[in-house]
Amino acid sequence: MSKLKILYAASEINPFLETSKVAEFVRTLPQAMQEKGMEIRILVPRFGLINERKNKLHEVVRLSGINISVGEDEKPLIIKVASIPNAKLQVYFIDNEDYFQRKSVFFDKEDKFYEDNDERAIFFCKGVLETIKKLGWSPDIVHCNDWMTSLIPMYLKTTYKKDPMFKDTKSVFTVYNSKFSHKFTGDIMNKVKMIDIDDSMLKQLQTADYDGFLKIGMQYADAVIRGKNIEGIENLFAEMEPKKTLEIAFEDENYSESYYNLYNELAG
Repeated sequence: MSKLKILYAASEINPFLETSKVAEFVRTLPQAMQEKGMEIRILVPRFGLINERKNKLHEVVRLSGINISVGEDEKPLIIKVASIPNAKLQVYFIDNEDYFQRKSVFFDKEDKFYEDNDERAIFFCKGVLETIKKLGWSPDIVHCNDWMTSLIPMYLKTTYKKDPMFKDTKSVFTVYNSKFSHKFTGDIMNKVKMIDIDDSMLKQLQTADYDGFLKIGMQYADAVIRGKNIEGIENLFAEMEPKKTLEIAFEDENYSESYYNLYNELAG
């Protein structure tokens, strides 16, 4: 039985929030890996749609209080935690009053894409790694799900590369069908930057759009997963040529075995 430590980062998870297939995948796969003997941590944003009282979220004071830089701004990071009913799994929620209090996910009531979704993603990715550091828990694999987590593989290969917590950590990036047409304005490169990151490392993000985020994830992840029947991303895979690409469908009967083998291969 493997004792690998797997960190899952995603935009949502059942039963707290479900707007796409990501939520069910991130609910099911971690439990399957835990049952195979792996140690699991899960981090998601605390979007305002998540009812704290109903879901019994509570703040973890010892993990809260860090400031996360997004460009010239510094935003306080609040960490909350809750347990998944009927599973021995805890979920850590990344929270911030400016970014995650609104009662919707990526679109407002008029179905308009939030202008600061780039900042929310940047805050989340930086917050995930700082939270893990504060937990003192060194992951073997960080499995990033969807565009909102796509900066984590790059941060692991740059800013956090020399950190003892992450020196042997590998990353997996799963691409979903969540394309948006919005093009971000403002200095996205400066917002994303951390120590040991220069403009040349961020050239894929110059388009300041959905494809740019996916390309960054593909460029730096140790393995990239694409689900079956996801259209419109073939050109991205052809352009980026990720070092390791797998096609694993959530619907496949043995999909968890495929991930189990992949994690062990990467960690080995």
